Amino acid sequence: MAVHIPMAFLEKMQQLLGSDYGAFLSSYDNPRYVGIRVNTLKMSVQSFLGVSPFEVKPVSWCPTGFYVQEGLKPGKHPYYHAGLYYIQEPSAMAPVEMLDVTPGEKVLDLCAAPGGKSTQIAAKLQGEGVLVTNDIHAERTKALAKNIELYGVRNAVVLNETPERIAQSFPNYFDKILIDAPCSGEGMFRKDEAMARQWEIHSTSKCTVIQQDILKSAAAMLVPGGRIVYSTCTFAPEENEAMIARFLDWHADFELIPLPGELGFSPGRPEWLYRLNTEGGDAAFSSQAASLTANCGRLWPHLVEGEGHFLAVLQHKGPAGGRPLLASRDEAQPGTAAAPAAASALDSGYASSRGKMGKKPSGRQPGRSAKERESAGKVPGDRELLDHWQQFAAENLDAKLPGQPLLFGGHLYLSPLAKDQLAGLKTVRPGWYAGTAKNGRFTPGHPLATALSAGEANRVLNLSKENGEAVRYLKGETLNVPASRIECRGIQGFPKGYVLVCVDGLSLGWGKWLDGMLKNEYPAGWRWT
Repeated sequence: MAVHIPMAFLEKMQQLLGSDYGAFLSSYDNPRYVGIRVNTLKMSVQSFLGVSPFEVKPVSWCPTGFYVQEGLKPGKHPYYHAGLYYIQEPSAMAPVEMLDVTPGEKVLDLCAAPGGKSTQIAAKLQGEGVLVTNDIHAERTKALAKNIELYGVRNAVVLNETPERIAQSFPNYFDKILIDAPCSGEGMFRKDEAMARQWEIHSTSKCTVIQQDILKSAAAMLVPGGRIVYSTCTFAPEENEAMIARFLDWHADFELIPLPGELGFSPGRPEWLYRLNTEGGDAAFSSQAASLTANCGRLWPHLVEGEGHFLAVLQHKGPAGGRPLLASRDEAQPGTAAAPAAASALDSGYASSRGKMGKKPSGRQPGRSAKERESAGKVPGDRELLDHWQQFAAENLDAKLPGQPLLFGGHLYLSPLAKDQLAGLKTVRPGWYAGTAKNGRFTPGHPLATALSAGEANRVLNLSKENGEAVRYLKGETLNVPASRIECRGIQGFPKGYVLVCVDGLSLGWGKWLDGMLKNEYPAGWRWT
């Protein structure tokens, strides 16, 4: 066995699996499976298959997912830096597929970092509706925000909050909620040996308390008739079937939707629950609820080409119009803080949220130093910033962009939510980051570029991936580019100014063209290394 596995875990699995244990144990001798998922915000699957630089094989439970050979290093290709695909373990693609997201819905990814499942949800929304993506760990939201930006998501808000606080602000609000719950990680031992080393330190009982609280908050945020998908990457029935059985006992208005066995999902194991009792000896869930957990599902590493994963699809029975299960922020319980007063809107109708959110979002581009930020000058006023943005958009863009301008700390975002909905919440990104004003001009943000299509910019430069110039741009180099290579739309004369830099029509970032030179605007923190 190539992977070191804790003996206590193996003894536990042998007891649970019985005759299937040998096949399960042998799966640890198999190589890890590597997958990529096509970002259909950028390109259709059919088009991707026509340009794919890799030999790929479909993932049965995800129509946009494909296996690639591990040694191919798909992260070392310009298409990856253009956000064309996300590198993702194949089993991890399953929960969002079972969430059944459709364009226009309001969706919450509650435990989202580093953002793989959030980008998958965003692709299904196709720019319509709202995605609120959250992680309780502040440090992990950095990777979450970067992935949202890299993959061109326009309609997402990134939070760093507890589920309970989000529930106070969004009672009965979301159509779909994904809970990729923190867990003991037993299904990831082959992929990440560090998970195996940490297994004995992580307490299953501690995980179940967290999971139980997350499920309770999620139920309060769901609209009647909505759907919750609960998933873990562990085998432990305490964190899986037992958690769902308790939820069903406490929430009679939910039902479990069976998972499709033809896609590789094995049914839940209610028989494992009858061994799990509380300290007093009484079952922690009813026998009826336990029997229903057969409708849960697992992806087993000895039965599919992927790591271990557990899923449960919890469907609210409806009907629409039910009352909130938690008090709204306007009905704060004793001992809780009410929402801060909303800032007055600008007379133009655009809302300003300066100083009203729980945490100032970092609107700066990744990689900017404190010295660079300090040298940017004074924070522009709201009216000044809006005027500069509107002038920039008129001169450089040929598109009606979604979202409402939201101003915060001298930065402008295009947000799918009104500012008062985010009042009091720790907000990392209140929407699609457009940029800021500097020295009397609007400076566009890198996330604005990554979410634009080539047809939405007035100046476009397509770089070649074959001769290495795309990689040179991604490394931050200045390029010699004749004016004839800049595609201009609706503007006269030489293409002086901001240029959307692309590879095969896929946006990479900004450049500034002048007299045959393209000044590289690709942020230092994102560069190819």
